[in-house]
Amino acid sequence: MKREYNDKRNPFLRGLKFLGFIILGALAAAGFAFVFGYFVMLLWNWLMPEIFGLIAITFWQAAGIVLLARLIFGGFKHGHDHSKKNPHSKSSFLDHWKGKSCNDHSMKNWRHFDDFWWDEGEQSYKDYVERKKEQEQK
Repeated sequence: MKREYNDKRNPFLRGLKFLGFIILGALAAAGFAFVFGYFVMLLWNWLMPEIFGLIAITFWQAAGIVLLARLIFGGFKHGHDHSKKNPHSKSSFLDHWKGKSCNDHSMKNWRHFDDFWWDEGEQSYKDYVERKKEQEQK
């Protein structure tokens, strides 16, 4: 009788597979960091001494520059979640129109917006701002 090693039934093999993915991911991240640091070192040593008269740097100094730049300019976030909105902020005018199809009656009238703005909108906006300023002063 042939014995099958199916990882769905054997938790040890499933854990071993998971550990293998973790080790492989760590090695890939380390390899990427090494290549990126080496690339920064090559670029620095090629450009900076010639252009600005700076000294050449080692791999570890290049890795430190990358880490420092990441801390100063980008943090360690992998992305921004634009789907969550601040509940206290007002929705913008464009947010009102999101999701409306071109067959919607309100979208058919959109072509008149430029004419409205130049004919009446700009003055209406200025009047609105003045009313708001008066309300704030009260």
